[in-house]
Amino acid sequence: MDFTTGGRLVVRITAADVGKRVSVRRLADGAGPAEKFTDTVGVLTSWDAGVLRITRRSGETVRVPEDTLVAGKVVPDAPVRRRGPAADAAELVRAGARAWPPIESEPLGDWLLRASGGFTRRANSVLALGDPGMPLDTALRRVTGWYAERELPAYLQAAPGAEAVEEALAGRGWTREVAVRVRTAALAPLADTDADAAPDADAGAPNGTRRPRDGSGTGGGTGAADGGGTGRVRLSRDIDAAWMSRYQRSAEPSPEALAVLRGGPSVWFATVPGDAGAPPAAIGRCVVDGRWAGFSAVEVDPAARRRGLARAVMAALARRALAEGASAAHLQVEVENRAANALYDRLGFTTRHLYHHWRAPREDAR
Repeated sequence: MDFTTGGRLVVRITAADVGKRVSVRRLADGAGPAEKFTDTVGVLTSWDAGVLRITRRSGETVRVPEDTLVAGKVVPDAPVRRRGPAADAAELVRAGARAWPPIESEPLGDWLLRASGGFTRRANSVLALGDPGMPLDTALRRVTGWYAERELPAYLQAAPGAEAVEEALAGRGWTREVAVRVRTAALAPLADTDADAAPDADAGAPNGTRRPRDGSGTGGGTGAADGGGTGRVRLSRDIDAAWMSRYQRSAEPSPEALAVLRGGPSVWFATVPGDAGAPPAAIGRCVVDGRWAGFSAVEVDPAARRRGLARAVMAALARRALAEGASAAHLQVEVENRAANALYDRLGFTTRHLYHHWRAPREDAR
């Protein structure tokens, strides 16, 4: 890996390169007189307070103190994959969970308890992936007690392979409330679906309505199918009041909602401005996580539907994700959201699996 100019190591990156794929060399931890080096390749997701953060394709984030940096350069993007992604259900479940990081979490064996003040079930449910490490009835008592302490209803997200758990929940009075499709697509064709969109990328500092207390609703949909035509899409690293004014999943911008929406390895927000003084015509969110780009919060003003705005938003976000080294797209959409599912059909998304959210009997929460 050539970092040299005239035989000398050179740092050829700056904070202006945030969002680009880079290769850096730094002094290894505890390096002695021999000055041993460590190389890292990935997307430069931030450069703040003397620390670089680089996200590898695996999703791992590497922290590089600026004073250990001895060389660095921008490198070409990884080869674009145009076929649908190969992935097992567990990988998709984990990628989806990282796209909606909870404010508070606690392991229960292989399960994960998650709470975020009631904003979105995905950040306020136990993720039942694997074995809780104890008898099921004991685990469910731990679950209901944990959420009762936080004055939240107890929800369980049943991952694929948890059919025995779901059968047990039904027999214990739990209620299945939501069925969600997990859908995937190759990212490059999605980026090509709207060649006219011209995103105004803001590569500023990266990110690190209140939903009803019962956590109702699951994102990932637009209210109507979209046809041709586009609007100008602006991309930003953070949420502003205008974006939140279009977001229909939260009655007010609570601290929990903002923290969850901003959470994830590399988060981008898309906005199509509306008329002067009006909320945006369309919005969207994308979390870039290694090879994955997770789409959510794609919403369009009812008066601006059938103009291709949802398509334009997703294309702009897809191009940004491709630039950061992602190659595959995923999203979650409720089975009953027919308009959104029809749009995603046309954009090349296929359903990989379904999952359900189950709610504990109310008496169990006391």
